[in-house]
Amino acid sequence: MTSSFKTPTLSAVEIEPTQAATASVIWMHGLGADGNDFRDVIPALNLPDSLAIRFIFPNAPKLPVTVNNGFVMPAWYDILAMDIDRKIDTEQLVNSAKLIDEFIEREIERGIASERIIIAGFSQGGAVGYELALSHSKPLGGLMALSTYFATKDTITLNPVNQNLPIYIAHGSYDGVVPPVLGEQAHQLLKEKQYTAEYKTYPMEHSLCIEQINDISAWLQASLA
Repeated sequence: MTSSFKTPTLSAVEIEPTQAATASVIWMHGLGADGNDFRDVIPALNLPDSLAIRFIFPNAPKLPVTVNNGFVMPAWYDILAMDIDRKIDTEQLVNSAKLIDEFIEREIERGIASERIIIAGFSQGGAVGYELALSHSKPLGGLMALSTYFATKDTITLNPVNQNLPIYIAHGSYDGVVPPVLGEQAHQLLKEKQYTAEYKTYPMEHSLCIEQINDISAWLQASLA
């Protein structure tokens, strides 16, 4: 069953499991997309019904994006320059993380333990995911960082409550939008800080592929076992 709902701030697309949900995945899209971007991936994951995951795909606010000539589009934050280090509006990114935190709190109110809530994000959404999951005050179930980068690595306040957070980092080896080196840098930094982070590359561009979808399915099942 699929439904849309609205929090006090952001709307989202929500996909319920066939039985009462016992886990949640909050999955953020990339620049210019919306909450429908990854909904078709869910059937391809072939997850067992017993896992009972509720998938939530928030819609980013609409913002002017500097590198796109100020065009207003769904964006988690402004990108100020297309350099390899991604000069961005960090304040907007942190604010978006706070907006997504509202979904975490809503899931907890609905009876989902924080340890069974996974944060996932693609590209811009993954940058928000890093900020949110690694600074969160409650223990979470995992972080999926897809074709993304750790934009707030120099400003984030890491919370030790999520020191043992399972982290899956995936990147396309031909990604021309977010260079693979940025995914590698995030993985190396997390290793240096003693996080348990898995890094995998796939023969693809800035996208998903079937091999990666199969790995995501296995990782979700292991993380929520």
